[in-house]
Amino acid sequence: MSGYQRPSFPEEDYRDGNGDPITYGHRWGEGSPADDSYSVTSNLHRFAPLHDVADALIAWLESSFDVVVEESLELAADLVRQASPATRAVRFIPRNQGAAPLTFVFTQFPGVAIHAGVLHDFHFPSCGCDACDEGVDSVAEELEWTVRTIVFGGYSETFDRWPGQWLEYKLNEEEFGMRSGRGRIKDLPAERVKRARTSLPNEGHWLPWAKKIIERTNP
Repeated sequence: MSGYQRPSFPEEDYRDGNGDPITYGHRWGEGSPADDSYSVTSNLHRFAPLHDVADALIAWLESSFDVVVEESLELAADLVRQASPATRAVRFIPRNQGAAPLTFVFTQFPGVAIHAGVLHDFHFPSCGCDACDEGVDSVAEELEWTVRTIVFGGYSETFDRWPGQWLEYKLNEEEFGMRSGRGRIKDLPAERVKRARTSLPNEGHWLPWAKKIIERTNP
């Protein structure tokens, strides 16, 4: 990711009800989460640096790629599902046809949601509850990897051939990792599904974004 640098995070001291330090991302070790940690969210401000990471990614994309950039809170409607109220939304539309559009949505949680292509959202953190024990560094890395994989052409969305009940996605960056998932078509907005059937690229594979051409003239 030439030209991109992750913002530094402030060091925070988190403690549980007993005053013992919490190391998010490693809280439960090899054991299972505590029973009372499910559906509980504490110290949510630890995710606030994700907004700074998203700002840095937005600046990198705008300076590096040939895109149209739009900013309006109304663009948060790009998300198929929105779990937390939005505070800001920025959409990137690549100028080269067949490349996936990308919308950043900043949320009050605090967190960041990404809408990519036609019908898929990616949320950071993915949950945020104490049982999931997501650390901000690993979530930031996942956010960066997701954006990088999409803009470099490692993203696809496809309808399953049979029985035709699922919409699938894949993020694949050779030598670094792969992630995939699927959702039931009947659970998605019908109008969006209809639009997706005609707007997905060939075989569902989105193309890399075109780089911005910087013209230099000799004095």
